[in-house]
Amino acid sequence: MSEPSVRVSGTVLASLMFQHVNSDSDVEGLVLGESSFHEQVTISDSQSDHIHIEEIYNLQKHVACHRLHTLYSSSGEVNLDVLHQMLADNKQDSVIGWYRQRRHSEQHMTFREKLVHEKMKSALKNPHMIFLLLTSSRVTPTDSTHRIEYSAFTSRSRRFMNIPVLVTNLGLLEQQGYWKVSAPCSASGYSLIMKKHGSRFFCSSGLVKEVDEMNKMNDSLQAELQKVCREVEESERAVEVLQAEVSALRRSLREKQHSSAREAAGTAIPAPPKNNQLLLEAVRALLGSSPLFLTQTLNPQAFPVPHKHLFPAHSDPEPDQGPLVQDSCGKKQRETLQGRGRKRRRNNC
Repeated sequence: MSEPSVRVSGTVLASLMFQHVNSDSDVEGLVLGESSFHEQVTISDSQSDHIHIEEIYNLQKHVACHRLHTLYSSSGEVNLDVLHQMLADNKQDSVIGWYRQRRHSEQHMTFREKLVHEKMKSALKNPHMIFLLLTSSRVTPTDSTHRIEYSAFTSRSRRFMNIPVLVTNLGLLEQQGYWKVSAPCSASGYSLIMKKHGSRFFCSSGLVKEVDEMNKMNDSLQAELQKVCREVEESERAVEVLQAEVSALRRSLREKQHSSAREAAGTAIPAPPKNNQLLLEAVRALLGSSPLFLTQTLNPQAFPVPHKHLFPAHSDPEPDQGPLVQDSCGKKQRETLQGRGRKRRRNNC
């Protein structure tokens, strides 16, 4: 059993919706297009051949009735005169179904629509007709936004079934979804022209030659890009290895420098303290006549002792000058103490 489906372009669907929104009442009319069957055979070793048949209805245009309920009578009988008048220059074979647009209703066929559909199949002698239903409802109270739903139905042995509707340029499609859709013009001249000039623009696979060349260029670019990516990855890994080696060398060099510094610090001899020669010369120039001010050495009685190397050879003090100074100072201190003792005795008397 075949699986039917409906394919309609966004332009045709938008035209139907536009007509429905701009009309004051419900709208009905005929749907023109082509129907085709695609047979797919799947061969496998585990089971017998599986045959899949797909029935596709391509909606190409629509013809609306000028007045409602003019295409059929109240009993559901189709008015052939009105039908031929609606078709005008279009052929009767191009009619693949009919449509109806309702407001504020569910997506279900009424009993009258089912009856008219069966009468339409008999009148046009087409057992594979479809019925396209569009229903609208307002979303906002001010009627500024509307929601329109659409669905398609067909009958098999007087049993109606819902079939999927696929908009050609809306949603995700396969790569070759556009050129599979039949052309809007079904004239014989169109087929002859396509057969005559098609070899100049299309390759054996059915793709446009420029598209085939672009695909080849894309494949070569992808291969070259993958090659460059591999080279960059290898170079990055080499750089990481070099950076690790440099870090290890720096670490070992730093450790060697620290160890050598510690060894040098342990074996170094402290230098003897040095005098400030400029300060000594300045003090010698100012206090040259008082050698006691230039010494840093004291005797046990806390008196300064002059150094011989601080004075010139001609002005060296005598070696016994220090004790004389010490003795004179000691005598003065003893005399002072004795005088104080005498005064105390007199006061006591």
